[in-house]
Amino acid sequence: MSFWSMPSMTTEMMKVIAQENLEAHIKEELEKEPQKDLIEPLQVWITSASTSACCHLIPILTSGEVFGMHTPISITLFDNKQAEETLQILAEEARHLVSSLLRSVAVCTRAEEAFHQAHVVIILDDPEDKEVRTQEEYTRSRVPLCRLFGHLIQKNAHESVRVIVGGKTFINLKTVLLIKYAPKVAPNIVAVALGVEGQAKAAVARKLKTTPSCIRDVIVWGNISGCGYVDLRKAKVYRHDSAIWGPPYFSRPVLSLIFDSEWVNREFVATLNEWITTGKQFRRILAAHSIATTLKYWYHGSPPGEIVSLGVMSRGQFGIAEGVVFSMPTKCENGTWVVLTDLKDIELEKQMLTRITSDLIQEILIAFGDLRSFQPCRSGNILDVMFYWAALKRVLKYLLKLGYFNIDKHDPYL
Repeated sequence: MSFWSMPSMTTEMMKVIAQENLEAHIKEELEKEPQKDLIEPLQVWITSASTSACCHLIPILTSGEVFGMHTPISITLFDNKQAEETLQILAEEARHLVSSLLRSVAVCTRAEEAFHQAHVVIILDDPEDKEVRTQEEYTRSRVPLCRLFGHLIQKNAHESVRVIVGGKTFINLKTVLLIKYAPKVAPNIVAVALGVEGQAKAAVARKLKTTPSCIRDVIVWGNISGCGYVDLRKAKVYRHDSAIWGPPYFSRPVLSLIFDSEWVNREFVATLNEWITTGKQFRRILAAHSIATTLKYWYHGSPPGEIVSLGVMSRGQFGIAEGVVFSMPTKCENGTWVVLTDLKDIELEKQMLTRITSDLIQEILIAFGDLRSFQPCRSGNILDVMFYWAALKRVLKYLLKLGYFNIDKHDPYL
């Protein structure tokens, strides 16, 4: 008998079968429930949790988008004692999300208990000290808290902990300090650069009259929260409405479509520098999204073939001085990050590299009291170049004490 000649199933039979299927599904799900409780949740700690960015971060973390739809998490909100009431309110709101992946939400205000068995530590911007008057004082004031966090992470956190530093102030410096004070987990401490990358993509998209999601492979070099460099040489635009059209995977170089060199070299640079140095447009939503996306890539891999900017400890790649945290092109795969040293034609000009690295080195020296004030680096000035190399030697000597590199301590160049 052919399929078409088979007698049709009655409505009553369909109802019976549907009911049996539903009961079987419910039974299967109930059997899985005890097994879910046996899975150890991922312990996620958020510092400075009373800041506004944390409110936007929690829903993303509990959605399953970051760590996976089958990974339960427990969140601990960590801040000072004065913020305890705010933390309790935030914790209660998080519970009201009724997320199936959120196992628990806790509050911690005691430093000695911080980061207990943490698998992930998210460092948000700490509250500004109103008594700090100068940039140098503010730089030095980062040291005590990072020293405390570093020691506690090394002492209390899980041995495979991943530490991600976000925010809008001294991102590179705070990452360097955490690496210094938590050397055992140093390779797993990174700085978020996707916020700046997102701002750059949005600016380019406005210029090309497209959407930011169509812009890819923008590279952020150097100082994430200071005078870095946004590189468009590898940037591509997809689905661009122009005379040349192609399938979704077809792209065109951004710089081949922007004929206004004045905009690229001046207006674009000036706008981004203002946003970065003042922290404008880098609050709450953007901060939370850039942190969550970086974590997602770290755990599950970045989009194949796509360049991702990430602040990591330099080992001399691209001619960058060792011992500074520098944003550079990377990719994430197999649960780790890799610097894309095989990219062609992306070398930075020596003058620009000197300027960017000089700023980062000065931050380190000022933080530890080896330099009194910032010295602006002017391109082509031989005295600035001499200062740069003298400062670099001091940083290398300092890093030698920490055991970072296998370098002869009696090297005449040091």
